[in-house]
Amino acid sequence: MPWPGTQVSGKAELACSSEATTACCDCLLPGSCSGPPVDCGRAMTMMSRSGRAHWMLALFFCLLLAFPSHGAQAVEAFVGGYGINYGRIANNIPSPDKVVKLLRASKIRNVKIYDSDHSVLDAFRGSGLNLVIAIPNGLVKDFAANESRSIDWLNENVQPYLPQTRIVGITVGNEVLGGQDTSLAEPLVQAVKNVYNGLQKFHLEDKIELFTPHSEAVFATSYPPSACVFKEDVMVYMKPLLDFFQHIGSPFYVNAYPFLAYTYDPQHIDINYALFKPNPGIVDPNTSLHYDNMFDAQIDAAYAALQAAGYIDMEVRVAETGWASSGDQTEAGASVENARTYNFNLRKRLFLRKGTPLKPKRPVKAYIFALFNENSKPGAGSEKHYGLFNADGRIAYDIGYEGLLPSSAPSYFLSLRKIQAGGRIVHYSPTVILSVSIFLALVT
Repeated sequence: MPWPGTQVSGKAELACSSEATTACCDCLLPGSCSGPPVDCGRAMTMMSRSGRAHWMLALFFCLLLAFPSHGAQAVEAFVGGYGINYGRIANNIPSPDKVVKLLRASKIRNVKIYDSDHSVLDAFRGSGLNLVIAIPNGLVKDFAANESRSIDWLNENVQPYLPQTRIVGITVGNEVLGGQDTSLAEPLVQAVKNVYNGLQKFHLEDKIELFTPHSEAVFATSYPPSACVFKEDVMVYMKPLLDFFQHIGSPFYVNAYPFLAYTYDPQHIDINYALFKPNPGIVDPNTSLHYDNMFDAQIDAAYAALQAAGYIDMEVRVAETGWASSGDQTEAGASVENARTYNFNLRKRLFLRKGTPLKPKRPVKAYIFALFNENSKPGAGSEKHYGLFNADGRIAYDIGYEGLLPSSAPSYFLSLRKIQAGGRIVHYSPTVILSVSIFLALVT
């Protein structure tokens, strides 16, 4: 049928009456008419200037529909491949409103926190940043025992803030399985189910992702990557959890730290392998896959454990990864130079949107630990020194970000000029560019 505002001869209309859904564009493409080419030419000459413009517009939109952009069209729980953990166990870090300013200036769109602090939720209103909030370990038993508790929590910490605050995910506990408090293992899956039931009551189950991060302690072995399996005592609780996550479509989140692996065994681990620097790498004897960095090997080890347990299609994402810029004398490798090297190379690797040797077509997504150095964190000295930024908002070292204040940190320029908000590298479709060019040329 002709585009409104055009006049096409009956012969031309008959000549182009293809059963294909793109018939509206056929007469405009050489050789596409089923009748004599002269009919299409006569039809074109009969169009007014206004009519020709409408036809060109029709062609333009047909081409756009035929070759759509690969950019995200809907809200995603994780945009691009790069995110940040915004921990706040400190008494000297910037206020949440200044943190939002810092994140937006740094074009970091994916943010994960460890609670549901209302000052943070308020500061993120209208920011456009994706925020994952958390139900801490201390609430897991309560949420498991009482479904109404999850309803109350959602009603207090989620419902009032949507949609202005883009809450896209909720974590239930952190490193529960394989952790020190074994009493949390059994109630974890019921707590997750109760939170999901609450999301359903608010019709949010398709808008908010639900997951729980795991440490490397859930694995019995991780070398070589293909040999990785879950510990037997962990699998008792892991299986029902994975069954449920598979049912609702949640990824498996792991906290992957090459830094910690290196500090445990610096005599046998090549630090270049841990830092993404040139090195011989390793070859997995079971798969013949080559790994030139430990980060990829840790992710593929998680994939191997999932496959061995029967969860072949579940995606692995990284909930935490980072490198300490300082630490105790016993913590080998904790230095500003190593932290800068790891985080620079990791950022570059994530922006390339590539997969791992085992899953080359599935881009890796990771939350970096952490946004700030946190001076009140307990534990080893390194725990206070994972931040990309110092407490005053200055960069801890230069990997391409600018802080809230000028810094004297050594320069380490990031050469990724195509990096855009949220860690996306923008690629313009040649077809779309060609379509625009043709349209502009023909209507002028």
